[in-house]
Amino acid sequence: MPPPPSPPPDPKQTASASASTDTSSAGDGDYSSNATTAIITSAARWWTTATRRRLWRLLILPLGVVVLVVLTIVLAVLGAKGVLGGKGTTDGEGDDGRMRVETRDGLSRPWYPSPRGGTVQSWTESYEKAQELVSRMSMVEKVNVTTGVGWQMGLCVGNTAIIHLSEGNINGHMLSRSGPASSVGFPSLCLQDGPLGIRFADNISAFPAGVTIGATWSRDLMYRRGFALGKEARLKGVNILLGPAMGPVGVLPAGGRNWEGFGSDPVLQGVAAAETIRGIQDNGVMATAKHYVLNEQEHFRQEGEWGIPIAMSSNIDDRSLREVYVWPFAESVRAGVASVMCAYQMVNNSYACQNSLILNGILKDELGFQGFVQSDWLAQRSGVASALAGLDVSMPGDGLGWGDGISLWGRHLTRAVLNTSVPMDRLNDMATRVVASWYQLKQDSWPKPPPDGDGGPNFSSWTHDRIGRLHQGSPDDDAEGVVNQYINAQGEGDDAHGPLAREIAAEGTILLKNENGFLPLSRDGPRLSDEKYRIGIYGEDAGAGKGPNACQDRACNQGTLASGWGSGAVDFPYLITPWKALSRAFNNQSTTVSGYLTNNRTPPEDMRDKDLCLVFANANSGEGFARWEDIHGDRNDLFLQKGTDDLVSQVATECGAGNGSTVVVIHSVGPVIVESWIDLPGVKAVLLANLPGEESGNALADVLFGDVDASGRLPYTMGKNLTDYGPEAGILYKSDDVIPQKDFSHGLYIDYRFFDAHNLTPRYEFGYGLSYTTFNLSNLILTPLKAKTALPSPRPKEISPPSYNTTIPNIGSALFPEEFRILTKYIYPYLLSVDDIKREPPYEYPKGYDEAQPPSPAGGGEGGNPSLFEPFVTVNVTVSNTGTRAGKEVVQVYVSFPENVLDEPILDNNSSSSSNNSSSSNSPDNSTTTNPTNNSTRTVDFPRRVLRNFHKVEVQPGQAVTVSLPLTRKDLSYWSAVNQNWVMPVDGTFRVWVGRSSRDLPLMAEY
Repeated sequence: MPPPPSPPPDPKQTASASASTDTSSAGDGDYSSNATTAIITSAARWWTTATRRRLWRLLILPLGVVVLVVLTIVLAVLGAKGVLGGKGTTDGEGDDGRMRVETRDGLSRPWYPSPRGGTVQSWTESYEKAQELVSRMSMVEKVNVTTGVGWQMGLCVGNTAIIHLSEGNINGHMLSRSGPASSVGFPSLCLQDGPLGIRFADNISAFPAGVTIGATWSRDLMYRRGFALGKEARLKGVNILLGPAMGPVGVLPAGGRNWEGFGSDPVLQGVAAAETIRGIQDNGVMATAKHYVLNEQEHFRQEGEWGIPIAMSSNIDDRSLREVYVWPFAESVRAGVASVMCAYQMVNNSYACQNSLILNGILKDELGFQGFVQSDWLAQRSGVASALAGLDVSMPGDGLGWGDGISLWGRHLTRAVLNTSVPMDRLNDMATRVVASWYQLKQDSWPKPPPDGDGGPNFSSWTHDRIGRLHQGSPDDDAEGVVNQYINAQGEGDDAHGPLAREIAAEGTILLKNENGFLPLSRDGPRLSDEKYRIGIYGEDAGAGKGPNACQDRACNQGTLASGWGSGAVDFPYLITPWKALSRAFNNQSTTVSGYLTNNRTPPEDMRDKDLCLVFANANSGEGFARWEDIHGDRNDLFLQKGTDDLVSQVATECGAGNGSTVVVIHSVGPVIVESWIDLPGVKAVLLANLPGEESGNALADVLFGDVDASGRLPYTMGKNLTDYGPEAGILYKSDDVIPQKDFSHGLYIDYRFFDAHNLTPRYEFGYGLSYTTFNLSNLILTPLKAKTALPSPRPKEISPPSYNTTIPNIGSALFPEEFRILTKYIYPYLLSVDDIKREPPYEYPKGYDEAQPPSPAGGGEGGNPSLFEPFVTVNVTVSNTGTRAGKEVVQVYVSFPENVLDEPILDNNSSSSSNNSSSSNSPDNSTTTNPTNNSTRTVDFPRRVLRNFHKVEVQPGQAVTVSLPLTRKDLSYWSAVNQNWVMPVDGTFRVWVGRSSRDLPLMAEY
């Protein structure tokens, strides 16, 4: 994602011009070529980084050249031998009998060619319209649709082309604006962050972060938050909202961007992502599922941020990839998401944005994705290779450096099509996917941008002034116009979004401890005597500090914490602090409230006279392009920050001279360690308020005083130590490898699953949270709906995708028009001369490119084979409120798989497609890290139990309600590397657990 617009981009992130002209780098199937190309391309960028940091004083140019050459040769040899990035070991079982998932060779298999869109019924009309429009586009117009115009070259963080001719008049300037395919009426598109609000825009809402909405466990709130995000994006003229984020999944508890996602479980992530996407897109705004895939840490994610020649590789096995990391993306595709954003780092040593297996094979074939794949900002690392591997849109258009005006596509893509390096049908599909998504969201009915209408973005990402530059990033363009219209997107009156933000923040607040029902508090105090009840509020996190927007992109920790930092953050329109809300909430006739809004050691006399002490603490993290103190995105540990562990201990010990009561409030991006103070006798209650957004203080007051029930539940496990999460759950902070390697060898054993497997007792388990009332779960009944069958139904026949004339156009049609005004650093599709095209021998496509891949039997619809989502069992349970007040309970359903399941070749349920399964299971191209064979058999390893469904229900005191939840075929299946399909065990017994958390499961039934 983009860094902040000012100060100017750090030179350390700017690539050399020579590196950016690659349009013929090898695909991911040939790792030695891939590594060689990447190292040559990235080394130039690394050298630029080194010199601009003045590291040249420590380096000698000739030595650097020699090292580069030797390094390239070594990488090529090691890559060819399958040594680089791999452990050279196979999957197997450890001494304890659990599966040890290790990287076989650290390589990703090739999958070509890229499947064309338009193959599912729900997109038929949109693709028919897109085919008609794209067929009338010129080649350069198609390139325009697929390439951003460059950093700061439009009003949004991402913009498709606005072509500037020499005629016309806009805002007094002699130039006209037309969309990337102006001859056919297709406009420029605005792409804007982000997951919790409209970044850089005025008059918008700062909603609670993803981790907070995940903590609500409320499908209703997930949808409503998404709908509000979409509505604000629509009002601001945003075509494509860059959210939600379900990658990172959060398997590394210290991961810097975990807070943007919804929790550390694929099912919770998938449900929240799907509901958010439906809400956004119900406003006609395209949502973006990001970051695909395995973008789990910030360290080493990009070369420029770390001064390394090539980004890290996240290495994963075939089954864990599907069951953990791809799962929420599958749910996003199933929800109809229009766009998927590929990540920065490599997956099994192939860049995520040019990894043909995960883009072509898994996303577009297996998951049936019909929209377009866009790169994260500067995540594209090649020209031809990324196009062939399934990338559809390059953002922001610059290829290797912020605002350098040098693109890997643009005119280079035009050239690649003309010299046949990129097939015309691949360019057609790229453009068609974008246009079809535009039609699918009915954006053809939106007002056109100027000069054809008054649509388009009505704000600028680069200035808050009304009048501003139209092309901030171009040094030779002074064109100005009205760039900020100050449209109020927050809503007013009954349509205001503030109350929704408050509701989400309150419902996402988790009551971790409540000794003897200490909470809720009374606004009047206990009124035990005529003396006023004395309350002290402690900690910097309770106050405003320097204001919520004091640090660019929120990249610091000062004042109350309501958001993490990075491109997923927004400018707060306002922020209600806990101090402001609580100081007003208590009755000043019977209470006195004093504030000590510092983390410094408080004088004992300021605590000893207090009856009640509220102490605030926090932990922050964010995106890797920014650093706060010694935290470079990822947290260094799981402790509370800025000395607040000591502050909590001091307050809890000295409040009321040891006789007072202390309530601890935590704002955090993820799990924190609380062992140093959680059992202190003075700590009566603990609230985890996550990242609550603009209504922070009001929402906290609602929960503290019992205006609403405490109904949040943990979206992750809180351990007692970082090591509790397992050796593989740590951030890769240091690496001696040329290409940093992060092996996700814990496989399926993430978060609570690891704790269960190793019989570790967490401080608070996944799904845990207390309420102000009490509930009873009873009458668990499983109703089978279908007989068990091992494999899904045969893959349904797909609709034929659009077809076009693939004749290569005349070179002259790709030249700049006469008298065309060329802006410096603007990305154009045009060529300067016919000499740009050299007629060479036919391009040698990656191995297997011309061999049609057998379609995955797991595919055939959005999200996968439609039969995967057919209900097989209905879970019915009665929820009774046995307390004295209304409350909300989260019914959680977990599944334990049968024992002694063998992963062995299975004939299809229907013999008509058995050949499909056979060819697929024998094809190495369909496997992530292994070569499945029909004679391989082994016992399938399963976690003790896995979350498969949940529902939040409000119940009145004395009331009993029945909750019904389905379990689908996919819920009851595992990914078989042997069959390359989802397989349901037909022998043995499933155990279905129902309860309030991953460890509070009073009900169990068998299926």
